[in-house]
Amino acid sequence: AACHGDAERAPLPLTPWLAAQQEAATVLQLFLIREGLREVPSMAGMLDKVTDPDFFDLAAYYVRQAPPRAAGAGNPGLRERGAELVKSMGCGSCHLGDYSGQKQVPRIANQREDYLVATLKAYRDNKRTGADTNMNSAMYRVSDGDIEALAHYLAHQGQ
Repeated sequence: AACHGDAERAPLPLTPWLAAQQEAATVLQLFLIREGLREVPSMAGMLDKVTDPDFFDLAAYYVRQAPPRAAGAGNPGLRERGAELVKSMGCGSCHLGDYSGQKQVPRIANQREDYLVATLKAYRDNKRTGADTNMNSAMYRVSDGDIEALAHYLAHQGQ
C-alpha cells in the first residue's frame, strides 16, 4: 500500500492502483515479475521469496478493496476522443464495457493516467508483453496523442 496506494492516498507516480484489481490479473503480474518475465525495477528482488499461495493471498486482499475513484475533473475534448478510441479499438471486448477487467485481464477503469500512458506506450513499443501479445498488436501504430486520450478517458470513468 505504501507504493500502490490505499483509500487515503494515491499510488506513487507511474504506479498502478491494485484496489479492486482482478484476482487472476494480480496473480499473473506478480508471477511474471518474480520470474523475471516482466521487468519492474522498483520491485526488483521484492518477490524472490514470495510463494505462489502468497500471490493468491495478496490478490484476494486487493480484490476486496474499494475500486479507485475517478481522477479529478477531466479535459472534455480529450475525454471525448478517448471515448471514440476505446469504442473503435474494442477495448471493452477484453476489459469489459465498464473496464473492470475479467480473469487475467486487468481493471483499467480509474487507473492512474500516468501509469496508463506509460503502459500503453510500452505495449506499443514492444517493451512490455502480457501473457500473450494481444495488447502489443492492439497498440501497434497508436500515436502518443491517441494514447494520451485513451488514458485520460479510462482514468476519468464515472464522471
